[in-house]
Amino acid sequence: MGKFEQEAKQLLKAIGGQENIKAVTHCATRMRFVLNDNSQADVKAIEKIAAVKGTFTNAGQFQVIIGNEVPLFYNDFTAVSGIEGVSKEAAKSAAKSNQNPLQQAMTLLAEIFTPIIPAIIVGGLILGFRNILDGVPFEFLGQHMEKGKLVFDAAGHPVWNKIVDVSPFWAGVDQFLWLPGEAIFHFLPVGITWSVTRKMGTTQILGIVLGICLVSPQLLNAYAVASTPASEIAKNWVWDFGAFTVRKIGYQAQVIPALLAGLSLSYLEIFWRKRIPEVISMIFVPFLSLIPAIILAHTILGPLGWTLGKGISFVVLAGLTGPVKWLFGAIFGALYAPLVITGLHHMTNAIDTQLIADTASRTTGLWPMIALSNIAQGSAVLAYYLMNRHDERQAEVSVAATISAYLGVTEPALFGVNLKYGYPFVAGMIGSSLAGLLSTSFNVQANSIGVGGLPGFMAINVKYMLPFFLCMGVAILVPIAFTFFFRKAGIMTKVEDEARQERLTQASRIKASQAGSTAQSSEAKAIKAVIKSPLTATVKPLSEAVDPVFAQGIMGQGLLLQPSQGELVAPVNGVVTVLFPTKHAIGILSDDGVEILMHIGMDTVKLEGKGFVNHVQQGDRVAVGDPLLSFDMAVLAAAGCPTEMPLVITNQAQLHLELLVQDHKTVKSGEELLTVHSLA
Repeated sequence: MGKFEQEAKQLLKAIGGQENIKAVTHCATRMRFVLNDNSQADVKAIEKIAAVKGTFTNAGQFQVIIGNEVPLFYNDFTAVSGIEGVSKEAAKSAAKSNQNPLQQAMTLLAEIFTPIIPAIIVGGLILGFRNILDGVPFEFLGQHMEKGKLVFDAAGHPVWNKIVDVSPFWAGVDQFLWLPGEAIFHFLPVGITWSVTRKMGTTQILGIVLGICLVSPQLLNAYAVASTPASEIAKNWVWDFGAFTVRKIGYQAQVIPALLAGLSLSYLEIFWRKRIPEVISMIFVPFLSLIPAIILAHTILGPLGWTLGKGISFVVLAGLTGPVKWLFGAIFGALYAPLVITGLHHMTNAIDTQLIADTASRTTGLWPMIALSNIAQGSAVLAYYLMNRHDERQAEVSVAATISAYLGVTEPALFGVNLKYGYPFVAGMIGSSLAGLLSTSFNVQANSIGVGGLPGFMAINVKYMLPFFLCMGVAILVPIAFTFFFRKAGIMTKVEDEARQERLTQASRIKASQAGSTAQSSEAKAIKAVIKSPLTATVKPLSEAVDPVFAQGIMGQGLLLQPSQGELVAPVNGVVTVLFPTKHAIGILSDDGVEILMHIGMDTVKLEGKGFVNHVQQGDRVAVGDPLLSFDMAVLAAAGCPTEMPLVITNQAQLHLELLVQDHKTVKSGEELLTVHSLA
């Protein structure tokens, strides 16, 4: 009889029986089920099982938290259920059938954009700062160039200097920051095509090459297409094949063409892998996948995106000049943020330029609404931050995204927070819609394309300044109010967000239960131990862990280590109690009675041991400093796995942990890390 045979039988019954299980697998801490009907799972009954520490549903998987003995539980469960387990990736694939097409599409987009969010956040802050340096009017040009006399342009507007015009230092900073800003946003398609191939499990270097082929300097830059005459494009920017030509157009900062191109590459590679013999696949599969994908991108997929952009441009021009421009303002205000997601918002720059050239006043009514949309999405993120400011990981992302959006770059806010949780995005759209309605009703005009976000008022014509401030107030207050309202009312809140709150409640109940069950053993043996660092790393709060099960402390209290090298040694004297076949996690019971779990990287179970070498076996006795595992950090990074390592005390209910090193400090392997002792 297995250790968990009885609990496994209870779980099988509570989860709806064998016929309700489509697939099952496990990771380092939990059982992962794909169920035919999630409603058949009796959550209350499952959480009463002694071995279960909690449950939650994520991405179509019903997950049951067991702890570091999950391999033993898994073996007993497969034995009593008669169900053969599958790989984690196979379980993810099966989980898709539990999602409707919209959920599947959103999950795909989220998994594609998640790896590139850090770059988008950095790029947003850089471009926002550059917007201030080279976009905000700083002083009248005439006060320096004409001895106090104001200088006016041909349209009668005062000519202003920018910060970069009067300060060589800041001009240099502005030019230098263009380098990373261009790399992140102009070459965004490279990141997208790489991330698509990573998600689809195809060759990532081919994705990078495809992305480069979309933004190569040999192509006409996407930003210059609108201002380049069609005759010049037909003459100088085409590939001439005699019977036909193909336009050499770049897709800098474009999302949809890159996304479609990346998917076409991945599906082509999957198709050819199944049909070409392994012995010659290295030669033919890359060639027959990459070349057709590039052709599709430049003949069908890219032009399709431009056609969609032209259609939107026509609608915008008609709306701004039509009899119901107030309605257009409301619609455009609501839809500008979704346009940013697709990358089609760059077409508005061409529209603004044309409006300024064609109108007698040399102004545009479109730019004010764009600035207001930036503010509205930034305000929604600000509200999300205010509600989650005690969650360090969420606060870190939302603060950076708020600053970026308020400076006119909303991609970090959209992809990092608002789209991810849904309701802040809708709240921002509502605020932007109302602000756009007011802007067009008051006929607010901008003198030029200027700085987005809060500094956007600098580009507004002076006589429309007060109405624009009113619109700004709406764009700030309405999204904040609706974000709070949606969250409090539970409208459009994400399942994982609700699950996080549920897990916090479960964790409290579990800790209380563990406290009662371990009271006698704690009285019998007092624990006092020093845990040393198992590797050279930077110390972080456990709450910053990517995996919510670790971040919320459900597996136990501890800390997060960001390793700088791939050698893991024993932090205590004790016995190896758990060593996963995939070698990505190891558990030790110290001689002092402390149970320690160390999980190397996140989602590393999918590597199936690749990049890991174990130096001990389960049951081995170890001393402080003995080698446990070696792992190749480059392999983890190439697979898109975070390299952070949670170190948690799994029997912490009656223990007190005291950190001996400050957060975000570097410790060396063998250095004292924390103390653990029994509660008085």
